[in-house]
Amino acid sequence: MPPVQLSAENLGMSFPGRGRSHPPRTILRSVSFSVSQGETLGIMGDSGTGKTTLAKILAGLESATHGKVMYSGTDIRHLRAQEKKTFRSRVQMVFQNPEASLNPKKIIQRSLSEVLGLKNVPRPERPERIAQGLHEVGLSTEILNRFPRQLSGGQNQRVALARTLLLEPEFLILDEPTSALDISARAHLLQLLRSLQVKQDLGFIFISHEPDVIQFMAHRVGLITDHTLRIV
Repeated sequence: MPPVQLSAENLGMSFPGRGRSHPPRTILRSVSFSVSQGETLGIMGDSGTGKTTLAKILAGLESATHGKVMYSGTDIRHLRAQEKKTFRSRVQMVFQNPEASLNPKKIIQRSLSEVLGLKNVPRPERPERIAQGLHEVGLSTEILNRFPRQLSGGQNQRVALARTLLLEPEFLILDEPTSALDISARAHLLQLLRSLQVKQDLGFIFISHEPDVIQFMAHRVGLITDHTLRIV
């Protein structure tokens, strides 16, 4: 069976202007590409070029003005309710700031358990699944009763990744996942991601402004300039 693909077809995003003196503001224009399971597409671009907007559109968190996102050959706008639920678990986004993606008022155990609840995993089975998920990202169950503020940036990003992996995704959209980390934590996370990709046949859309990170991670590289994306 061929690998599942996530594709963008002529995606465009713009915001209407305010009156004649303020024309519509273009964020993205005619962006097209595809990425398969097991492959990494690196995306680079200066600040403000629409990288995060593109990531949110691909994850179904925002709607494009033009074009479409295709998942496994289907326009995600046409997915039925159950299919949308499946899409949202199969295509996950990992954000730049790990602490912001975790609820600061919840201990790690509760945050992870709630994700398994979304998949209707019975409560008695959750501790083992959580322990396995933490092991996958190199963390001990000793952190389960801690709050995000009690962990380092690298640990929080691993928790966020573990939570994402509990949903059994096929694609991860990683928006500057290492930019908030120190050099050591960054290196460990990049090695971890490459290992997980091979082990779980994950497709990555990896967004970064750091050429060395993109070079290390990506099979292909796309550069956003003049509101569009060009494979280089």
